[in-house]
Amino acid sequence: MDTLNLVLFDLLNSPPDSPAWLVTIAHWCASDIILVVPVLLVIGWLLGNEQYKHAVLEAFIATLLALTASWIIGVLWPLPRPFMVPIGEYLQAHAATPAFPSNHLTIMLTVAFSLTLHDHTRRIGRCLLVLALPVAWARIFLGIHFPQDMIGALMLAPVAAALTAIGRAWLVMPLYERVAVKCYHRVFSPLINRGWVRR
Repeated sequence: MDTLNLVLFDLLNSPPDSPAWLVTIAHWCASDIILVVPVLLVIGWLLGNEQYKHAVLEAFIATLLALTASWIIGVLWPLPRPFMVPIGEYLQAHAATPAFPSNHLTIMLTVAFSLTLHDHTRRIGRCLLVLALPVAWARIFLGIHFPQDMIGALMLAPVAAALTAIGRAWLVMPLYERVAVKCYHRVFSPLINRGWVRR
């Protein structure tokens, strides 16, 4: 395994005498911050204007693309998690699945990079990029991932966001007009008619 990866892991992984409060914060960062993403996408779709809906759908498609690529990488090149080696402190239960790249960080970064490609959601995307930092730290701190897994996510996410943006005219917009909006109007028509969510 790469020496730099191990050195960085040793620096960021929890020491044996880590205080309980720090471990608690790490658990929250590792598992709960990501919940901001689905909440943001749902609220953006329900309450945002048409431009926001375009951006939200594009971010969702980009994330599906990134996760598909992540799964393929995991199948073709399955790298172990720290506790599978084993090495370091292991403070959060996790299945022994391929570690590279980190799916948690891939999701957060793909949505973030995708949103930064639109003028009206760029600020939100930048905020998500900041929120991704404690997620990356926590998952290394708790022994779930190596630093290389985070670097893999950082490399994959902008590529998926960019490729989806390139396909905006022939992929995102047709899906928006022919599928997403029609399904949304059919399911949420009572709420739309009451003005509780935007059309």
